Amino acid sequence: MTTFRWVTTALPDTIQVRQVYGFCFDDSGRVLLREDDGQYGLPGGKPEAGEATEATLERECLEESQITIGNLLYLGYQEVTEPGQQSFAQLRYAATIASFLPRRPDPDTGRTYGRLITPLNKVPGLLDWGIDGLLQAADAARAAYLLGLDPAAVREDCWRD
Repeated sequence: MTTFRWVTTALPDTIQVRQVYGFCFDDSGRVLLREDDGQYGLPGGKPEAGEATEATLERECLEESQITIGNLLYLGYQEVTEPGQQSFAQLRYAATIASFLPRRPDPDTGRTYGRLITPLNKVPGLLDWGIDGLLQAADAARAAYLLGLDPAAVREDCWRD
């Protein structure tokens, strides 16, 4: 059985990074989720050879969700352990959304994903990641305050396109 563990310390050199995702906040403190056929996820993806993790998140946000981001803060990583395999990491960042660009297909998949902007308190339920998702959202909330945002003050409204 695959196990997941949320870790908020620095990433050890011994763990391979396979994915990088971001809690990307708009200027009112809401979070962007990527929608794909009724399923939600944070923007992000796999690092390319030699690519810094921050650059991975910036590239994936642009390709998947057509946003530019700034003010990245490292949150931690989800350690994933599969039976008989070496553990790997899925990094998490918080970031501000600098701009929204017109939607277009992801160059890797050819799919045009939906964008849902939602209050942070709704994110764990939409992602359905269990307790680790709740812990990640709590750390994202703390990071939002450091970014000058107050996700607790967000009106309960969403928008999608």
